[in-house]
Amino acid sequence: MWLNIDKNMEISIIRQIYQQIKSMILEQKILAGEKLPSTRWLSQNLKVSRNVVLEAYAQLMAEGYVESKMGSGTTVSKGINFQINKVNVEEHFKNFKYENDDNLIKFRSGIPALEMFPKKELGRLFNNIYRDIPFSYFRYCDPEGKMELRQAISKYLFRIRGINCKPQQIMIVSGSTQGLSLISKLLYSREKEAIVEDPVHYGLLKVISSQGYLINPVPVDNKGMRTDMIKTENDVGFVYVTPSHQFPLGGVLPIQRRIELIKFAEKKDCYIIEDDYDSEFRYEGQPISSVYELNPNRVIYIGSFSKILAPALRLGYILLPEALIPEYLNLKMYSDVHTESISQLVLAKFINEGKLERHILKMKKEYCKKRQALIKSLNYNFAGEYTIEGEAAGLHLVVQFKNILFTEDIMKKIIKEKVKVYPVEKYSIHKGRHNNKIILGYGHLSVEQIEEGIKRIRRAIKEKL
Repeated sequence: MWLNIDKNMEISIIRQIYQQIKSMILEQKILAGEKLPSTRWLSQNLKVSRNVVLEAYAQLMAEGYVESKMGSGTTVSKGINFQINKVNVEEHFKNFKYENDDNLIKFRSGIPALEMFPKKELGRLFNNIYRDIPFSYFRYCDPEGKMELRQAISKYLFRIRGINCKPQQIMIVSGSTQGLSLISKLLYSREKEAIVEDPVHYGLLKVISSQGYLINPVPVDNKGMRTDMIKTENDVGFVYVTPSHQFPLGGVLPIQRRIELIKFAEKKDCYIIEDDYDSEFRYEGQPISSVYELNPNRVIYIGSFSKILAPALRLGYILLPEALIPEYLNLKMYSDVHTESISQLVLAKFINEGKLERHILKMKKEYCKKRQALIKSLNYNFAGEYTIEGEAAGLHLVVQFKNILFTEDIMKKIIKEKVKVYPVEKYSIHKGRHNNKIILGYGHLSVEQIEEGIKRIRRAIKEKL
């Protein structure tokens, strides 16, 4: 038995001895019943401490590779007949390319201006909270979340959106995607439909469809979901809408359609999931009222801090009708026990001190400046050749071109110019209705990047204009 020990390796000598003997056993270079060298002999041979060899043998024995009997030494155990499927890691990853092209301008939606994230302020709160909280706060948290954050969100929703709810109705989740996943599971039963907007965020659509729902897509116009086109004879689990700022087209659902939606939910004995997408960043007037206000017993309200602050925080919330809370808590407990709790305390403090609202006000000014730069650049490069949808709120707008269809060929030309845009058609369930529209997300881009990106798009599609 030949062992090669390298004392300069990062892997400990104990681990080296253990791994090499284990490999010999699995490769059947040492057979069942064969004796291993004595620990004293092997330690002298390798010029290492005998305790090192004893620990390596002990690990092999703990995992069942060898056994030891008084007076018989250490022998290879029986029943180890296994061929390892070796993977050449270097071969596997040699063609792997990480997309990190600094010159590529991505007009991706939903990403905030991370360079303006309040790191110092939140860092200070983290330090203070870690220093002051009792050790009991490091235990498992309740699945519904910390009461401090639930109370803070309840007051915040009342101030900003006029939503009147109890803190006990607010459930803390790891972002709106987890919230939607939990609700979909909660309301699911066989052969139920989920009614969704079309177009819709494909990631959220995948979350819903993966639960087993029949998907019933309803077309969207510049005022949101066409509630007059909701038709079904099946049982309905829920209707999923983004009424304050429809994703991706940006329409605001008017009161007439909201009432129609509530009446439908009452008639079908189902729920409405109201995803409050981008409602904080509205540039014309006050925030839009919620559908939740019209019937709190029929509407499940989802909110998130990913776009207000940063996606890395992974904090969101669900406002649940009280009848659903007991079953939800059981589901959340066996999903991930609880959402990370120290961040909840930090965010609660941030909200209670009025810092969240001040941050939103600052970011609205920043995004408004970028939005104006984007529209100005579009006017300069595509005067009379386009119209805009959904520019009143959010971190993106939709551009509809008069003479351009965003085919695969056009998209390749745009990418060749080192710019990436996102066709609305990508989010459409029924294809062919929006193939002349693209989504331009601007929240994370500088004014210079926005202007340069629009110039590059112009160069890519100039032949078609």
